[in-house]
Amino acid sequence: MQPADPRAAGWDCHVHVFDQAAPVKPGHYRPVHQPLQAIETLAAEHGAGHLVLVQPSVYGADNSVMLNALQAAAGRHRGVAVVDADVSDAELDRLHAAGVRGVRFNRVSPAGHAGDPAADLRRLAPRLRERGWHVQWYVAADALAGLVPLQAETGLPFVLDHLAGLGAGVAHDAPAWVAAAALAAGGAWIKLSGWYRLGDKAPYDALGPAVRRAADLFGAHALWGSDWPHTSFPADRLPPYASTQAPVQRVLGAQRWRAVLDGHAPALYR
Repeated sequence: MQPADPRAAGWDCHVHVFDQAAPVKPGHYRPVHQPLQAIETLAAEHGAGHLVLVQPSVYGADNSVMLNALQAAAGRHRGVAVVDADVSDAELDRLHAAGVRGVRFNRVSPAGHAGDPAADLRRLAPRLRERGWHVQWYVAADALAGLVPLQAETGLPFVLDHLAGLGAGVAHDAPAWVAAAALAAGGAWIKLSGWYRLGDKAPYDALGPAVRRAADLFGAHALWGSDWPHTSFPADRLPPYASTQAPVQRVLGAQRWRAVLDGHAPALYR
């Protein structure tokens, strides 16, 4: 894959794109128009020429907006879709050809997964393994323990959104950290992202110990994502893009930050 900017070899592993004309599920936010070109330009200016487009909860299993963006980028980016358990093989193949490499289960957002994610994943697992896909989870920290046996059972790599929910209010000796360590030992990945979802405010100093601990636990399976366009904020008051990189840069230092930005993601998204 060639980056949009030849100087930008890095990966922003968690962004969303929105089309204001696309229908949305009720009960959650109503997004404003945020096209691929806007985040491509912004990310490249900060060293990320590759993007991972994550299906937003408000679109449910209609991946059309994300799929159109992936196809327009002609293989430069990757995607994580939301699918129903009975999705057809033809649709999975169509998504794969466009650059999708995983499915997402969202157990936090009001418009997230409404069924039994474990049962749905068991139905999907053989077909996900055939395609080399992973499973991305957006869950609270106290749900991590339930993912440990499920990862082992399915044989699929799990990817944990937004610091696995291990926010400022999670104690150092909380059981969630034990579960996170077990997931990491089983091959899981973690996204160092979503700071404002984790009980802290910029510059996110209270999250520093958790960021360092997570990065140490997951090693080369630690990813970074901006969470652009920051749906927790009004469109005219978005956090500066650089502020989403700063906590990792500050805690890990320049050398480890470059490894997280440039070096880890290709092994997962290939």
